[in-house]
Amino acid sequence: MSEQVCAARLSEAERVALVQCQKKRDKYTATTLSVAGILGFLIIWQVIASSGLMSERFLASPIEIVQLFFVKLVNPSPDGATLGVNILSSLTVALTGFVLAIAIGVPMGLLMGWYRGFDRFMRPIFEIVRPIPPVSWIPLTIVWLGIDLRAKAFIVFFAAFVPCLINAYTGIRQTSPVLINVAKTCGASDFTVFLKVGCPSALTMVFAGIRVALGNSWATLVAAEMLAADSGLGYMIIMGRQFARADIVILGIAVIGVIGTLFVAVLDLVEDKVLGWKKQ
Repeated sequence: MSEQVCAARLSEAERVALVQCQKKRDKYTATTLSVAGILGFLIIWQVIASSGLMSERFLASPIEIVQLFFVKLVNPSPDGATLGVNILSSLTVALTGFVLAIAIGVPMGLLMGWYRGFDRFMRPIFEIVRPIPPVSWIPLTIVWLGIDLRAKAFIVFFAAFVPCLINAYTGIRQTSPVLINVAKTCGASDFTVFLKVGCPSALTMVFAGIRVALGNSWATLVAAEMLAADSGLGYMIIMGRQFARADIVILGIAVIGVIGTLFVAVLDLVEDKVLGWKKQ
């Protein structure tokens, strides 16, 4: 009997080892394909730029962009700021609006999704404001807030606010009625059920909204930095256009893409940490 138990345990250990090995292989395959895709894109880009199919004036090669990256770290020409100053300025604008959107949009969406009275009070206002493009607020923003950080952060805030609210609202509305009834049967108050059942249940959709909001924040960055800015990645791109420097424009676009990718990776780590209990 004991030999059969040992055999069963060994078999279970082997299965766990096989599963872990398969996960490592899948992760390695996914990483390899991702790297191959990026390298393939860069090689095609380099071939097109080097072959003369497109003028260097309109398309700089990846090697030239990398060289320009190191030059721009110390050289403020032509936009008047080094790359580090531009990145810091853009991060300040984007993160200010993004964090405010999460701090206001997520709680408001959760409250609207849980409390019908609050939903009926806020929904007409939200439905009027929601279809308005963020860039259309630029003229009023200049009148209300001037042209400083607050004005640019407001444009980014508006772009990130809507997906945060909508996803939080949708997530808490999808809370299982069984869980709600069980909590109420155990004597929990409505606010306790909202806090300990509704909010955790909505976290998956909340993170999905934050992910969309993050993309919107960076996508709106160039428009936000059109407000008479004197630094920032969006401002650098605009100056590159005015000076007919395609390499400056491409560098700004590439840096925005890389930073956005890093933010998504950090958000993935936070989501795995917060929602680990759901995956288990």
